[in-house]
Amino acid sequence: MDYATLKLIWWALIGVLLIGFALTDGFDMGAAVLLPFIGKTDEERRIVINTVGATWEGNQVWFITAGGAMFAAWPLAYAASFSGFYFAMLLVLFSLFFRPVGFDYRGKRVDVRWRQGWDCGLFIGGFVPALVFGVAFGNLLQGVPFVYDTDLRVTYHGSFFGLLNPFALICGLVSLCMLTAHGAAFVKMKSDGVVAMRAAKAIRIFSGLTVVLFVVAGALVATLISGYTITSPAPFDGVANPLLKTVEAGPGLWLSNYGLYPLTALAPIAGLLGGALAFGLALSRFERLTFVCTSLQIVGVILTAGFSMFPFIMPSSLDPRSSLTVWDATSSQTTLEIMLVAVIIFLPIVLGYTAWVYRVMRGKITASTIKENEHTLY
Repeated sequence: MDYATLKLIWWALIGVLLIGFALTDGFDMGAAVLLPFIGKTDEERRIVINTVGATWEGNQVWFITAGGAMFAAWPLAYAASFSGFYFAMLLVLFSLFFRPVGFDYRGKRVDVRWRQGWDCGLFIGGFVPALVFGVAFGNLLQGVPFVYDTDLRVTYHGSFFGLLNPFALICGLVSLCMLTAHGAAFVKMKSDGVVAMRAAKAIRIFSGLTVVLFVVAGALVATLISGYTITSPAPFDGVANPLLKTVEAGPGLWLSNYGLYPLTALAPIAGLLGGALAFGLALSRFERLTFVCTSLQIVGVILTAGFSMFPFIMPSSLDPRSSLTVWDATSSQTTLEIMLVAVIIFLPIVLGYTAWVYRVMRGKITASTIKENEHTLY
């Protein structure tokens, strides 16, 4: 297999890992965000927590795997992103600390303040990552202030608070709302009674907000946000040197791929359609179909960002030529080949095991389930 094809395959595989993370760990985070609002009593909150309690740890592995794959496949992008998003990543990491200790320690004491404190921790562990991931994508779409010198040393010229610009915050809200809607759909599917009813209302609120914010973000990308296009490419099968190409920046350029590859327009359509269907089905008895629709919304939104930016991975707002792309940010051909063999062997095993786990853990978490398993459930 030639080097250029390998680069394209790994762009697709990392996209699959990010989507897998959003679909699985996304509903964990969404359920945590909703915890204080759809669980009014301790019993109701235990129902919400235990809808995801059996699978959240396995779901988080998708995030770790995606990070490891980016480190191995896109070392230049990994290094530059840690320079630019270092404090944002620390914020995500520290907020995620609340999840394992929140799940494990919440039930250690039968004390209202103790449990409410850990409920707040679980909320933070869901809210902050969901928001920050969207903010990161918003900054990628605008370009990140970094440059490479002639020795390929990267220098970042931004700040943490510079990441919190209006467009990035809108993208953060898109991420937060779509994952919260996804979490609400999962809680509704796994619970009953008043908890499921409140989750259904949350689906309508957050899927509707996602559609509105997604349209607003799209309009801004089409009119105000500068996109990037390669005007003089470097060899697709060459070494990783971003300075060998020339790049042009300008408003509306992120829409170029939709003209070149019309099928990519299915991504934003899927995002809007999934949100609209989830909104319409939220109060119905079609719980699994509603969950499929929130999943479709997530896939559509992520693919829209990926297709819009292709082949860019991390554009530079200071020096467009320094922008990192699929063609010039990758590891060696040998590294990509070895990793691909590992994926071919282990990915089917992981998917099969995950499917088996969800089959074993199927069924609803109800008030009677909590009472019957008082000392074994969270």
